[in-house]
Amino acid sequence: MALELFISRRAAAEVDRIAGWWAANRPAAPGAVRRDLEAAFALLVEQPDMGGEVTDASSTDVRRFHVDRIRYWIYYRVRGKRLEVVSVWHSSRGTNPTI
Repeated sequence: MALELFISRRAAAEVDRIAGWWAANRPAAPGAVRRDLEAAFALLVEQPDMGGEVTDASSTDVRRFHVDRIRYWIYYRVRGKRLEVVSVWHSSRGTNPTI
């Protein structure tokens, strides 16, 4: 059974910022970020263990999943029957987000 998807305010703001930048700077594929993230969210609600554990997060149950084409990490955790997306972070940044 699929988990319910919940996107935190922080993650939603990050997605909006990323999608805005992408639309302005990648005119050949302006909707790619949202499409790829939505596909990854759909996969994660079905198979939440796909992502790897984040060992240096303040919460022990945070995982991350890499979306290769757009090079973003999705940071998330499972709480009961809900998949909570807590951050979306570009892989070129050297550190993890503070979560």
